Amino acid sequence: MSNDIIETAAAAGNFKALASALREADLVNTLKGAGPYTVFAPTDAAFAKLPKGEIESLLKDKEKLKGILLFHVLPGSYPSSAVNKMHDGDKVKTVSGKEFTLGLKDNAVTVNGAIVSKTDIQASNGVIHAIDTVIMPN
Repeated sequence: MSNDIIETAAAAGNFKALASALREADLVNTLKGAGPYTVFAPTDAAFAKLPKGEIESLLKDKEKLKGILLFHVLPGSYPSSAVNKMHDGDKVKTVSGKEFTLGLKDNAVTVNGAIVSKTDIQASNGVIHAIDTVIMPN
């Protein structure tokens, strides 16, 4: 496993918007770091669901963008086997310092209501789980 989280996400092909946002927020080097990290990565379709103009306004506010992106990252490596052992309603502290809530909906794991659509995309410094919605910190 030689590709880090950034390279793995880029190679997957459906995280182009996320990769672009990570570059804009100067988080590429962070997620190329030793880690390990668990990234709940919104797909391009998830970014497309944001209200019109939302992405553009976030790209202009680098600190807000950074906070939102880090809200999708957990310190440590949590493969689906570990995530599945967590309980519905468990709060998990993200790299941003804020917490999101894990849930279960129709046998699918959710994070703040976003459904995990693909799990265990392995990287050299962690794991990526694809989600269908960009989650926002409160």
